[in-house]
Amino acid sequence: MALSMEKHYDHRRIEKQMQELWEREQLYKFNRESPGEIYSIDTPPPTVSGSLHIGHLFSYTQAEMIARFHRMQGRNVFYPFGFDDNGLPTERLVEREENIYAKDLPRSQFIEKCRQATQKYETEFVDFWKSLGFSVDWTTQYETISPAVRKISQELFLELVKMGKAYIKESPVLWCTECQTSIAQAELDTNDIDSTFNYIPFYVDGEPLLVATTRPELLYGCVCLFVNPADERRSALIGKSALVPLYQFEVPVLADEKVSLDKGTGVVMCATFGDNTDVEWFFEHDLPYRKVIQPNGCIADEAPLIGGLKVNAARKKIIRLLEDANLLLKSERITHAVATHERCGKEVEIIPSRQWYIDILTEKERFLEAGNQINWYPAQMKNRYRIWVENLKWDWCISRQRYFGVPFPVWYCKDCGRPVFAKPEQLPVNPLETEYGGTCDCGCKEFIPENAVFDTWATSSVTPQINERLGLALTPMSMRTHAHEIIRTWTFYTIVRSLYHTGNIPWKDLMITGFVLAKKGEKISKSKSNAEMEPTALIAEHSADALRYWSANARLGTDTFFSVDELPIAKRFITKLWNASKFAISHLRDMDRNRSDEPTLLPVDRWIIERTNETVIRAAAALNEYEIGAARHEIDDLFWKDFCDNYVEIVKARLYDPEIHGFDERRSGQYALYYTLLNILKMYAVFVPHITDYLYRVFFIEHEKAASIHLLKWERPKETAPDIIKFGEEIKSNIADMRKLKSENNLSMRAEMERLEIRTTSFAEWFKLSAMDLQTCANAKEVVILSGL
Repeated sequence: MALSMEKHYDHRRIEKQMQELWEREQLYKFNRESPGEIYSIDTPPPTVSGSLHIGHLFSYTQAEMIARFHRMQGRNVFYPFGFDDNGLPTERLVEREENIYAKDLPRSQFIEKCRQATQKYETEFVDFWKSLGFSVDWTTQYETISPAVRKISQELFLELVKMGKAYIKESPVLWCTECQTSIAQAELDTNDIDSTFNYIPFYVDGEPLLVATTRPELLYGCVCLFVNPADERRSALIGKSALVPLYQFEVPVLADEKVSLDKGTGVVMCATFGDNTDVEWFFEHDLPYRKVIQPNGCIADEAPLIGGLKVNAARKKIIRLLEDANLLLKSERITHAVATHERCGKEVEIIPSRQWYIDILTEKERFLEAGNQINWYPAQMKNRYRIWVENLKWDWCISRQRYFGVPFPVWYCKDCGRPVFAKPEQLPVNPLETEYGGTCDCGCKEFIPENAVFDTWATSSVTPQINERLGLALTPMSMRTHAHEIIRTWTFYTIVRSLYHTGNIPWKDLMITGFVLAKKGEKISKSKSNAEMEPTALIAEHSADALRYWSANARLGTDTFFSVDELPIAKRFITKLWNASKFAISHLRDMDRNRSDEPTLLPVDRWIIERTNETVIRAAAALNEYEIGAARHEIDDLFWKDFCDNYVEIVKARLYDPEIHGFDERRSGQYALYYTLLNILKMYAVFVPHITDYLYRVFFIEHEKAASIHLLKWERPKETAPDIIKFGEEIKSNIADMRKLKSENNLSMRAEMERLEIRTTSFAEWFKLSAMDLQTCANAKEVVILSGL
């Protein structure tokens, strides 16, 4: 295809043209037989929970740049892409968009609506990633709800059952009354809410014993009071009984060292269940269970005074009843932290329920050691992982009382309740649609299907195994990338599953990105409706390459702000790259690349080549550490400050007028110009793939032969010549002084000057060889070299 350079860069035409070319040429198709070390990337499968926003563009594009970099280092890049299209995020999307509730529809009808939604959004997602120029092999795409992945997920669950690492039990569980499902500890957020500390008298031997609580609606669920055995004020109460206000039943007063000596009244009400401490006491002290809160968020009918009310309404009524009975002795307004469900923001309750778990509490040391074996970028992110693992309090609850997910391959004996499991050849299986054909050990032949589904993390935590079974058998993978907020979920859960299933860590490197913030401290997200523009509109208006260039600005792991006002900087860069390349190529068309002899290079040409090599070394070092922003800034310095602002201005006259400056001198400049521009384009190809490949195909393809710049390799200079680079710094310093002098005298940069004084420490001979270039650059009548200064 013949490509041409027009006066202005038309990003709409060129970016689409490049994307079509890459797809037609299958430029990024993975071939395991290709030469080069395999570099495999475990890409986070985005949840199908709504349209993508600028935050997705930011984090996913940074990872894509790493794929491009390693491909141009000669590695065989395995870069699969998937979609996490099952579970609560998708269900809530459908409920929100169609203004329905899953519980109000037949299960099969709601699941079908979820399937339709995922197909629609996944098509949009793929088109979006393609519009950004992602170098993905789309034949490796997977979906977590697909039959192939459901089979893998169910197989691995059955492996855990055989190991004794997956188990079922009736136990207090974190529960979202809004989503009406169990959740895991990792799905908790913490929000500050306004509340009241309510001081209520229990009575022991007819004397009031003051208890402070924020949950007076749980008075009916009170099973005991606790005091600290070291509290001399309260120790005499231990073993006695206390009368619960309003309800008039007695509970024991027990001792536990967890009771704070300096918070509240020194007496704590234990109810089933107000918080995690209540759960711990429930097991440690073998306490009875009193039912108060139901899965739907209402108070149980058997709870006098407040039965049938929602929790907040029940709290208000109890407080009113306490006031009426003169039992609310004091009420303090407070702001305190409560656990909420990250998906919906609803306060989380704890209720008993029969759920499936994966054992994680017994292996915490193993998980910490695995974290030490992984290379964390940036390194401080490992502390978040360590703190999370050290503070785990619950095994991982993996069952969800929802609809659109991977079913548990489990049935239960109708008589004895024993679970039975699907055979491998049955997978994937939905027990609601398939009957169990065996006989229980107790002799019963009737079975009840499990109607819960896997937590979505239970499937997305096995992406390395999915990639392995669907594409490439390689453990550990080279790299996993994602934002810092899912270290506690995706990072941790994947480490757990990889250790259990393979005995090995899942990846060698972890690349942890930051958030994009709309304003100070506020993450851009679908739920906050704070994206200034849809990414597709941003791409159409400003170009994919401009957005990619912007996304390569921040330090790894740090949050960054986004404003449309920042994009003109990126667009100016695109324009500058186009114009500088157009100028250079116009002077390279007649270059004879077939000559066997290399030209004798002038010092300034040697400098720009060495400076380019230095930048290659520095940019590669930064990208090997996943510091995309640092690498881009290194290349920017070379392109803007050295190449455009100085070298092109110095060499320009020599390229235009070989009759005056010499044909061999022009050939020296062409050689340096070719080498420098090609390598600038190769380095920028990681960040702005469309414009760089177009410029390559306009000219360089004739000489380099590779079909695309993305199939070339970066140079591998081992070292640079420090003297010639120092010489270049002195050239820039002298030119800067010349420009400053003209500017201070309100002269045009092209104004003639009588004399250009060049000051140098020890490069007089090189400056003499460069005198004609500097004279024409400054438009000076003469050049005087002052050495030793």
